[in-house]
Amino acid sequence: MKFFIDTANLEQIREAYDLGVLDGVTTNPSLMAKEGIKGRDAVMKHYVDICEIAQGGDVSAEVISTDFAGIIREGEELAELHPQIVVKVPMIKDGVKAIRYFSKKGIRTNCTLVFSAGQALLAAKAGASYVSPFLGRLDDVSTDGLALIEQIVLIYDNYGMGTEVLAASIRHPMHIIKCAELGADVATCPLQPILDLLKHPLTDSGLAKFLSDAAKTA
Repeated sequence: MKFFIDTANLEQIREAYDLGVLDGVTTNPSLMAKEGIKGRDAVMKHYVDICEIAQGGDVSAEVISTDFAGIIREGEELAELHPQIVVKVPMIKDGVKAIRYFSKKGIRTNCTLVFSAGQALLAAKAGASYVSPFLGRLDDVSTDGLALIEQIVLIYDNYGMGTEVLAASIRHPMHIIKCAELGADVATCPLQPILDLLKHPLTDSGLAKFLSDAAKTA
């Protein structure tokens, strides 16, 4: 399973890369705003900066238009920024139409805001490179987000669909583990859940014992 980091914070992206586990980055307008990135030129430059840190990893850059012409215009501009850019398109009617257009043009896409297997099926049929089911947001409304991941993986496997399942809205390390068990191709999340995978009390106590014993032999 690939690990993407869901942020626009360059230092966190660099930390994930230095850790040796970074396969890509996902961003959205909210994450850009959180980092204080304002203005079209600044946003475009920030995407390029992210690509350079990620060094070969896919970087999802989101359109903000909701009409077909606007999505196409923005998507083509984003795709020209850097070879690593994947155009992030919302799961709406014009978005699906745009995904089909981009697919024919050889522009990779990530269909975002997916909350049902039907939506995921349409995105794959249209030629999306990735589909992003938001499992944490489903959990927030008392729906089993992991069950959706399982359902989408099964459907894609049934028909050999090439679209990758990019599990999004991941909140904690067990989300990552469960997505790996279910066969999701990618997990995207903030840096902290990835770092939390490092933690185990027996590791801490074991290391403390080794260091204590090593001190006795010095």
